[in-house]
Amino acid sequence: MKTSRDRILTTHAGSIGRPPGLVDLLRRQESGEPVDAGAFEKTALAAIEEVVNRQLEAGIDVINDGEQARPNFHDYVFERLSGFERRQKPAGAVNPRANSREYLAFPQFYADKARAASVEGGTLDEGHCVGPITYRGHAAVLEDVRRLRDAIGGRPHEDVFVCAVAPSYIAATVPNEYYASHEEYEQALADALREEYRAIIEAGAVLQIDDPRLITQYTFAPDLSIEEFRRWAEQRVDAINHSIKGLPADMIRFHTCYSIDVGPRVHELELKHVADILLRIEAQALSFEASNPRHEHEYHVFEEQKPAAGKVLIPGVITHTTNLVEHPELVAERIERYAGIVGRENVIAGNDCGFAARAIRDYDIHPTVVWAKFEALAEGARIASQRLWRS
Repeated sequence: MKTSRDRILTTHAGSIGRPPGLVDLLRRQESGEPVDAGAFEKTALAAIEEVVNRQLEAGIDVINDGEQARPNFHDYVFERLSGFERRQKPAGAVNPRANSREYLAFPQFYADKARAASVEGGTLDEGHCVGPITYRGHAAVLEDVRRLRDAIGGRPHEDVFVCAVAPSYIAATVPNEYYASHEEYEQALADALREEYRAIIEAGAVLQIDDPRLITQYTFAPDLSIEEFRRWAEQRVDAINHSIKGLPADMIRFHTCYSIDVGPRVHELELKHVADILLRIEAQALSFEASNPRHEHEYHVFEEQKPAAGKVLIPGVITHTTNLVEHPELVAERIERYAGIVGRENVIAGNDCGFAARAIRDYDIHPTVVWAKFEALAEGARIASQRLWRS
């Protein structure tokens, strides 16, 4: 993993909005309709080339494929893991967020927002674990990396990364109907997904493991106390560490966030309650939300809970919670705060969360605004670099 040795490098959390033609194919694919493989590949390749071009033009250093060929950051694994069965959601299925702290606190806001959404995805298949879990996606991983490298060609860039879901996320969100216990289920997922992680790293890409549920569990489970949440999160981190056991930590970054919710976000977990647990994850880099108004002040947490030597922080210095484009000077200040705590070499500038975690849902941040935000990110990193490496 390349780090900020002579300037602040830039990256992002992974997911970028898909073009309408690809969204239509992904929606049909997710609904179980037949999709022509050739047409899908052609459309996906064009979308990957476009997002790669835009990242390079914006000045992003560590890039990915925008997860263009995936319906979202997690369901793709059902095609790569045995033991899962897809089922139609029942009519009138309840939004899993409906009983969260935020929905309960602001019911009218979220009801109005749901009515305004033009695509809700309630007909999508759900996954269920119904048999032994093994990994069978090796060829698909190599295809992910090939598409990305082909889109880059010989153009200058610092590094590439490929996203993969954490075993803890699947275990927390996908029902288990086969294993005798949750712990057995989660370990089986960790063992299987290690194969995907290893394949990404052996293909020469940085692995990004994604698990927003690691901290959104507190929001989604309003009966949990802080102490109960911490015990739950510690067990999930044990599973994550099991999944990367034996893999090179310096090729792994871990991303968590508060998910895509352009809403009040009053009841989200404060970083001070979970930072020490996140820092136990045996990946070199930690990517996290740091620039939306509910969390920007939390850089102070790392003044008290110092990361271990060599740990790299990837704070979000632009956010997915507003269409307002951050001023580069503000971006630079955000970067410099973290550099002052952990050292300039241990900071890579990122964004809070993916801009399109579910491809088949309407976006809250317009795609044209995303690229303007990326340009602000790159410019802010240049400003911060001039100050931080000033002789």
